[in-house]
Amino acid sequence: MEIIRRLGVPPSERGSATNGTCPDIFELSDGNFAVIGTDMTTELSGQLPPDAAVAGYERIVMVNRATLLAARKDIPLS
Repeated sequence: MEIIRRLGVPPSERGSATNGTCPDIFELSDGNFAVIGTDMTTELSGQLPPDAAVAGYERIVMVNRATLLAARKDIPLS
C-alpha cells in the first residue's frame, strides 16, 4: 500500500504555522484513505452511539473543518 495523492491543499496553504505538521488526508493505492489528525479516542470513545465501537487497533481521529472542506473537491464520488 502506498500514498497516491493528497486530498485538498498542503497544510502550508491552509495557514500552518509549522509548515506541514497539521491535519492532512491522503488517498492510498488500495482505494482507502489515510488521515493525519489529533487522536481523540480517549475523549470521544465514551460518547459513541451504541452501534459504534473502536477496536484496539483503531483510533478516533479529529480533522479540523478547514482540512476536510479543502479535501472535499478531491474526494471521489465512487
